[in-house]
Order: sequence, then structure tokens, then C-alpha cells
Amino acid sequence: MPAIPACPQCGLENTYADGALLVCADCGHEWAPGEGGDAAGDAPVVRDVNGNPLAAGDTVVVIKDLKVKGSSIPLKQGTVIRNIRLVEDDAEHIEGHSDRIRDLVLKTCFLRKA
Repeated sequence: MPAIPACPQCGLENTYADGALLVCADCGHEWAPGEGGDAAGDAPVVRDVNGNPLAAGDTVVVIKDLKVKGSSIPLKQGTVIRNIRLVEDDAEHIEGHSDRIRDLVLKTCFLRKA
């Protein structure tokens, strides 16, 4: 039996076959197995902790105090990261910098869209 692909709309893997269509149990999106879903193609959709889609240039806020490797300065809750960059082919990480720390790579599960 072939593996059922992740949902092309939300990127989650909680999908199942329903007759000739594939269905995502999380967002309710339905698609035919050969069509691939939406027009975005193979690019993963980057989402924040609340499920809001993120795009390059967005501003995000840190939702939890984080230790930063290579720095003695922690990233505090509420820190604003402006003008983010998306990591190619990786929906779980973004790049950016805060006012005090440059060149950060952050997991999207610790960020919310501002």
C-alpha cells in the first residue's frame, strides 16, 4: 500500500483516503491523489505556533524565553523579530535577528505572527 502524502494545504500528516479523494482530518482539505492540492507546488507552508502562515518579511514575536547557543544573552518572551527570512525547503525554521542578537535561526513553534 502506498504511503498517503501530507496535506498540501496545511502540511500536516493526518490524512486519509476517502474513496477517490484524499482528505486532511485537521483542516478538511480534499484533493485527488495526482493533483497535489494547491498551486503552491512543492514549497512547504511555514506556519507559526497558532497556525498562521508566515512569509518572508513578516514580523514575529517570541512566545517563550529561549537560550541562544553561542551567546550569553537569552531571547526573552515578547522579543520582536522583524523582517524574517524563510529557510528553503524547511517549514520548521526561519532566519532573522533581534535588536541585540544577529543571525538567528529559530523554530516556528516558539513564534507567533505579530
